[in-house]
Amino acid sequence: MTNDVEKNASMTARTYPWLMAFLAMAILFVTNGLTTTGITAFDESLLKEFGWSRGELKFRDLITLMTAGLLAPFAGVLIDRVGVRTLILIGSGLFACLYYAYGHITSLVHLYLIHAGFGLVLVCAGINVAVIFVSQWFIRSRGTAVGIALVGTSLGGVVFPSVILSLIGTSGWRTTFAYMAIAPVCLLVLSFFLVRRPDEKGLVALGTGEVSRSASAASTDDVRYAAALKTASFWALAFVAMATFYSILAMASHLFLHMRDMGFDPKTAGGALGLLFGLGLISKFLFGFLADILNPRIVFVSNVAVMLIGLLFLATFSKDWVWVGIVITGFGWGGLYTMIQLQAVNNFGVTDCGKILGTITLLDAIGGGLGIWLTGVMFDKFGNYHAAFYVLCGLLTLALIVSTQVRREIGRTR
Repeated sequence: MTNDVEKNASMTARTYPWLMAFLAMAILFVTNGLTTTGITAFDESLLKEFGWSRGELKFRDLITLMTAGLLAPFAGVLIDRVGVRTLILIGSGLFACLYYAYGHITSLVHLYLIHAGFGLVLVCAGINVAVIFVSQWFIRSRGTAVGIALVGTSLGGVVFPSVILSLIGTSGWRTTFAYMAIAPVCLLVLSFFLVRRPDEKGLVALGTGEVSRSASAASTDDVRYAAALKTASFWALAFVAMATFYSILAMASHLFLHMRDMGFDPKTAGGALGLLFGLGLISKFLFGFLADILNPRIVFVSNVAVMLIGLLFLATFSKDWVWVGIVITGFGWGGLYTMIQLQAVNNFGVTDCGKILGTITLLDAIGGGLGIWLTGVMFDKFGNYHAAFYVLCGLLTLALIVSTQVRREIGRTR
């Protein structure tokens, strides 16, 4: 009997951390999937209904990301004060209410207020909370675990656009928002029963006691927040995050409308979004795994280069090359998305990771929001996306150069 109990306890200790990684994936699947990717499937319906310009419509995303970014530095403090579970429950409940309310908007003011609320949702149940939550459960295989969690953001981009477009075709866009509000309700219930810290389950992080002496010593040398701000690595990582978020969110947010402008039907245009995020889904896990067995710095720089190559293909504006560009960009971005989070954790440690990631999130949210909005403004001015896509290629070229300056600071900085 004793042996059976010990065996079951050992099995729980090995499997529960991975359950938490997949739960974090489900959280990001819903929150990121419906705020930054799935929402674009409503764009054509909203433009037809209200007659807004693309710049006016896309300003909503700047509001979402600016709100999330400005509040992100407080995420670490909130986690310490109220805990991950409470934050996720608050975020899920708020998200369900906001998505239902979206179907009743009648003006730009309503649109912008709801998207400000989306920013708060992303602070409570977005990337920073998910990455820190998963990192609490893993010492060994952290790269793989974070990669699994971040798959959720791409999975949302694969699933939600096609589901939303199908529902709009049968029920209209207002009713579709009510249907999609069910997703955060399901997340609320799931999180209520499952989200826990290791100590709340009487467990420890996977790999505890297995790290080498040098790794254990390094953990005592984690770079504190104030010291991190004085390093070139921090600002290089922040710039790469800003430039790449500007580029991918600008491209992804306008991809459906861009494909429609090129003559593709709605189903094909929605499929392009699915392809983009489907490749990202695979590469987030793949490059997270590779970061556990290869030099993470090389993996990081390589992802920036791959993403740049993809956008260069897209900037040809050729129907023959657009699919190649989508595939390469999605593959490069997915891996880079994981690597930005891992670079922050691995290079500076976990002690002040919440504050460090929060500050980087503030900066990349500003970049991402500006990318979505300014791309719409440039379309309104020039009548096409040419100038906007050339800007993306220039930013990624700079990001590739700067990415080589990001290095491990643990043990180097006091």
